[in-house]
Amino acid sequence: MRKKVKGVVPIRTSGVLLPISSLPSPYGIGNLGKESFNFIDFLKDAGQTYWQILPIGQTGCGDSPYQSFSAFAANPYFIDHEQLVQDGLLKREELGQFRFGDNPDKIDYGALYSSRFKMLHIATGRFPEGDSGFRRFKESSSEWLEDYALFMALKAENGMGSFQKWPDEIRLRKPEAMEKARKRLAHEVMFWEKCQYFFSVQWKKFRQYAYNKGIFIIGDLPIYVSPDSADLWAHPELFQIDGNGRLTEVAGCPPDAFTADGQLWGNPLYDWEKHARDGYSWWLKRLKAASGFYDVTRVDHFRGFAGYYSIPAGSPNAVHGRWRKGPGMDFITTLKKKLPGLSLIAEDLGFLTDDVRRLQKASGYPGMKVLQFAFDPREKSDYLPHNYDKNCIVYTGTHDNATTEEWVNTSPAETVAFARRYLHADPQEDLTDAMIYAAQASVANTCIIPMQDYLHLGAEARMNIPGTVQGNWRWRVRKEALTPELARSMRETAELYGRIPPDKKIKNS
Repeated sequence: MRKKVKGVVPIRTSGVLLPISSLPSPYGIGNLGKESFNFIDFLKDAGQTYWQILPIGQTGCGDSPYQSFSAFAANPYFIDHEQLVQDGLLKREELGQFRFGDNPDKIDYGALYSSRFKMLHIATGRFPEGDSGFRRFKESSSEWLEDYALFMALKAENGMGSFQKWPDEIRLRKPEAMEKARKRLAHEVMFWEKCQYFFSVQWKKFRQYAYNKGIFIIGDLPIYVSPDSADLWAHPELFQIDGNGRLTEVAGCPPDAFTADGQLWGNPLYDWEKHARDGYSWWLKRLKAASGFYDVTRVDHFRGFAGYYSIPAGSPNAVHGRWRKGPGMDFITTLKKKLPGLSLIAEDLGFLTDDVRRLQKASGYPGMKVLQFAFDPREKSDYLPHNYDKNCIVYTGTHDNATTEEWVNTSPAETVAFARRYLHADPQEDLTDAMIYAAQASVANTCIIPMQDYLHLGAEARMNIPGTVQGNWRWRVRKEALTPELARSMRETAELYGRIPPDKKIKNS
């Protein structure tokens, strides 16, 4: 059995940021197959402790893992086909009937959508409904699985359109309409339930293998659910809605120096008074479920627990929003009491105020530092390494940033000059390497470096450009890039800066 990890290890460690989707694979997208196990071996050889993988939820709008159809369900795209062949659920010649995309460097989500579910329908059709493991999975996951599977079946029936546009009797979950839908769509509901079971079985093997190799998984938990999600459809009472089930307020960010209209995300906002009255039970279930997937969970947009930006639904932009108070320390205290073994990272980036800083410090959860944010010569920065305390996670950049190579080539000249001066990097020296070394050398207990930075990749390898919908989340790493020489170099850096725990020096030597 896998042992419970008690928080981010409070000793010097390092890890790599690489989404599962970015792994090499002959099937169009990274999955839980051979290459995920190979990457765990690579991380072990490289002297790493953590693998940060981003959210694993089923992607929705814009293929973003932060806009998932469910806060609990996993992405069927990550199911390993080869394992299904070994299990007798697919025939190898059947795999050749489908196109998964032709570019080994980029994910073709259109090809995946057209082929992947057809193939999974074949596999699920051969899997017995009476399987004992499947029955146990359904029982243990009943609080979310039934609603999710029916939601997806109804989406398929409605051309995958948003549930907000469904007929009112099913959008509002009228009992008679729901009963008819369950009977009418029983086969399709079973399909989605079996897909989640396949993922669950494969995930347990993957995670146990990681643990056996001394690698711990960091996953992401988006603070908000999607406006087109089973969560909002099944539990509208937990969100800010009107009497007709329509959103009254939505999430976003206020205008700033970079965006005159602010950012209109459109996600549902929580009715925090309702959550508080029932002891935050939905959140406790959600975080408990996340801890079943991950050793450590990074909570995206942590500042939303202190205060959140609320925009009237239907607004064309974020200009007329307002800040409203979040659940604050009452929420954090409840988490610590009810889920004492929960390990979280507080994503405290962006517009920070004193109440956010106080909440993060009082929570005890480590915050984040991003070196790319550190080098504006016009102002003092908390992201400069000499301002860190130990209880933080340092990154060169995140999935929302340019790769460091791109940052070096596109940032203002005075910013790059300040970075070189601060890092003692002469013009002929590699600034990407200098930033990796600075992150590793910092006092931060944990250092996470995106794989693209170790590979010195540029704009072609960027994962996401915030505020854009198309063309994101597509980058894939080449198998041949993950060489023994790279692993050895990464290990030497981790050793140099004391980021290989003593037990790992013995096990990995």
